[in-house]
Amino acid sequence: MQCPKDKNETLVDGFLSGDLPVKHCVDCQGSWISSTDYEPWRSQQRRQMIPPTYVTREVGRDFIPPETDMKAGLCPECNRYLSRSKVMAKNPFYVERCPSCGGFWCDRGEWEILEELELHDSLEQIFSGEWQARVRSILQSEKERDATIDKLGPEVAEMVFQLAEVLEQHPNGDFGVAYLMRRFDKPQ
Repeated sequence: MQCPKDKNETLVDGFLSGDLPVKHCVDCQGSWISSTDYEPWRSQQRRQMIPPTYVTREVGRDFIPPETDMKAGLCPECNRYLSRSKVMAKNPFYVERCPSCGGFWCDRGEWEILEELELHDSLEQIFSGEWQARVRSILQSEKERDATIDKLGPEVAEMVFQLAEVLEQHPNGDFGVAYLMRRFDKPQ
């Protein structure tokens, strides 16, 4: 079985998380996780869907995706191109999966970040459109929040966030929002 990123390298037996059998590339340090090994291993782990908010944690602060992360790969089992799905850690990277046999490829260091994010035992959810859309939405909200803090300063921004939460919870909160919009809807 050849490395998906370098056909000149032969994969050797190894383990992730202590007891998950993988095929490992000694050169690039990536790991091939066969679906026939992953599914039984996963069934012994907790089976809980992780909310996308987990991806916004400050995980992998020092992790820098290896150069092989940007390189397309071929499945070492059935020779099809691997599909890629972005993981939005502190430094985003791609996990790859074979659309045919369901195996996964993790470049050097990616499995450890997935463990920190608690996504290592539910890799399939990373590849769903719903998951990716929710992650993008959360990240957009964080950018808006950061921009608000940047423009207003932390003290005023915190008051705005608290008022927004109060109005969201209030049954007539939309009247409060309309009032604020009228206050600031002045000709310039």
